Amino acid sequence: MNPIFDACLRSWPWDPWLLAVLALTGAVYLRGWYFLHRRDRQRWHAGKLAAFLSGLSAIFIALASPIEPFSYFFLQVHMLQHLLLMMAAPALLWLGAPMFPLLRGLPQPVRVYWIAPLLRAPMMRGAFAWLTHPRSAWLVFVAATWFWHLPRLYDLALRSDGWHYVQHASFLGSALVFWYPVVRPYPSRPGWSLWMLVPYLLLADIQNTVLSALLTFSDRVLYAHYAEAPRLGNLSALDDQAAAGVLMWVPGSVAFLVPLFWIGLGLLFGKKTGVGNRESGVRGQESGVGSQES
Repeated sequence: MNPIFDACLRSWPWDPWLLAVLALTGAVYLRGWYFLHRRDRQRWHAGKLAAFLSGLSAIFIALASPIEPFSYFFLQVHMLQHLLLMMAAPALLWLGAPMFPLLRGLPQPVRVYWIAPLLRAPMMRGAFAWLTHPRSAWLVFVAATWFWHLPRLYDLALRSDGWHYVQHASFLGSALVFWYPVVRPYPSRPGWSLWMLVPYLLLADIQNTVLSALLTFSDRVLYAHYAEAPRLGNLSALDDQAAAGVLMWVPGSVAFLVPLFWIGLGLLFGKKTGVGNRESGVRGQESGVGSQES
């Protein structure tokens, strides 16, 4: 057996806190989804459940599989980890329309006396509306991407477990903000023109291309950690960096351009293209906590 492949099979990190959070989130969602599914099988179909659980699985694969330890040796593996956290997991989680299932899955006292008042608070609603507006969401996403790819900060995250957790949280959080206007999960009600999503996704792809090109075509290793890390196999640090740039470039562009194409078709031909399209008369019935989102 190839020694690197054998090492991958043996390198499953153990992080009980991460596993507990993912398992608890999945259980709460499943409980709420099952309740809603019994009331409206058409809206709360198995596809939403599969999407949400797939999003949690993407986080698990990124952080609790051999990808995590091997990200310290290969920049391209680290890039794969970031793609899972920034492209796959957030979109899948939002496709699961998680708000009502997560609310409904919580114990009633927690839902009614703690979460519902928080979600009804004008300050919370205003902050959420501002953060998920395309202008703000784009800036947050791009700032987090470029900030953590600065050489000093990238190396800092690789040297410190604490900063590495902060980096991952920043990537996942900013990506959740970014993909919210694109997916528009039920019961979102965008107060802006959907035409904004065209430059929104196009500019996101352009900045991703620029950063990818810097990694791909650089004639020196940008991150000192990978220049000094033990090399596994015959891949040089510079070739590893170029491969990471290509990985960020191609799948990253696909992640931006596919929804751009789909949304563009919907805008041009008048079709509804978001999962946030709603039928009336079920909102209060499903939540049991009143209006939750602006």
